[in-house]
Amino acid sequence: MMDVNDYPILNKLIAAVKKPSWAFPLLLFTLIVILSLQFTTDESGFPTRPVSETGTEFGFDFGSSGSGTCDGSLPARALKMSIVEFGGVGDGVTSNTAAFTAAMRRMKGFEGRGGAQLNVPRGRWVTGSFNLTSNFTLFLEQGAVILGSEDPNEWPIIEPLPSYGRGRERLGPRHISLIHGNGLTNVVITGQNGTIDGRGKMWWDLWWNRTLEHTRGHLVEIMNSRNVLISNLTFSNSPFWTIHPVYCSNVVIKDMTILAPLNAPNTDGIDPDSCTNVCIEDCYIESGDDLVAVKSGWDQYGISMARPSSNIVIRRVSGTTPTCSGVGIGSEMSGGISNVRVENLHVRNSAAGVRIKTDKGRGGYIVNITITNVTLEGVKVPLRFSRGADDHPDDRWDRNALPKISGIFISNVVSFGSRKAPMLLGIEGAPFENICMRNVSLLGLPPTVRWNCEHISGSVNGVFPSPCPLLKRTTSLTCT
Repeated sequence: MMDVNDYPILNKLIAAVKKPSWAFPLLLFTLIVILSLQFTTDESGFPTRPVSETGTEFGFDFGSSGSGTCDGSLPARALKMSIVEFGGVGDGVTSNTAAFTAAMRRMKGFEGRGGAQLNVPRGRWVTGSFNLTSNFTLFLEQGAVILGSEDPNEWPIIEPLPSYGRGRERLGPRHISLIHGNGLTNVVITGQNGTIDGRGKMWWDLWWNRTLEHTRGHLVEIMNSRNVLISNLTFSNSPFWTIHPVYCSNVVIKDMTILAPLNAPNTDGIDPDSCTNVCIEDCYIESGDDLVAVKSGWDQYGISMARPSSNIVIRRVSGTTPTCSGVGIGSEMSGGISNVRVENLHVRNSAAGVRIKTDKGRGGYIVNITITNVTLEGVKVPLRFSRGADDHPDDRWDRNALPKISGIFISNVVSFGSRKAPMLLGIEGAPFENICMRNVSLLGLPPTVRWNCEHISGSVNGVFPSPCPLLKRTTSLTCT
């Protein structure tokens, strides 16, 4: 049975019964909406889209939709060693870059001999960037903190991603991530809730002061890899995007806490990019950008590479971002994005709840997106489709490359205290089609506020307040 003490919003509404006569009907309506969400499992009315088959090496089971979970069990490793055995010193001052590099060189020798695990014990371990290896586990024990070096030279320069054609912020190459991997199989980053702290303020200052020479590095970036698990840790203060799997398959990210100051620029939480078979679940995120953003390359470079993001589950994610969205799709989506399921999302005090972002020149597609069981508190714009960012890698982008957006299924959403109605703005000449909404309740909007819709089409059932005329009402339990 639901305990109202677990729902502070309900307690506030119950107190409102003692206020004017309109309060009780509002309470009753809200209670019915929330109860309907509590007893909704996989009854969104939309076709279930399984993520994919199970990954074999780890036995990664991506779980069924609804209340499922992804298998984050840890593989056994033949060799286990501590960073201390490689000369590491956890005093918060001494550089351990050489120790981590030596450790990884030793661990690489066990790729085909049962794999290896590097333990990082309690302490504060300063290091520059280092590269992981296959069949490997990086394990942070309780109280362990890896600190990113504050010397930019310890974040070397590497080539830009081919699907971006340049650094995301600056032309040319980019800084490597603090923890990096390329071409790996069966790699794990986990522990007993240890912390990886990028100490990003140095990088944010360069961005704010407009003195950044190269694109900032991520906290963790894994490229061209399969069977990746990141779990049970705290990541904080990333210089740029926090977790960036790119060109990967079979990725599980779960039980993570990701933190950055709310004014820290572009500190996205988790950005699967041109990846397939991804599970993101049970994470709490505070950042200065999107909590989760699904991407697949930038304009002509993403179109040329044509590496889509597909078969992605995002569930039981919560957090806040004052400038961006709980879940963003795009804006870099030129390789295509399909079969994404977002469920049991809780976003508070944020600019947007769920946002689809694209533009002329992007090309690509966003199709078969299911968003269900969403609670929003104090979110400025609950649902947003946006265009026209005028954000391109260079002047060679194709002005005729229009994205295709179709099949956006949104159900069981309740929003409290939004200041603006949904903004659903498609692109002239490339309308967003087959938008379907069911059981969407936006409570507390000023009565004069109206939905803002352009170049979209679709249908709705059980949406309050009434949406724009471009979304046709239907009495069907499902929308098609």
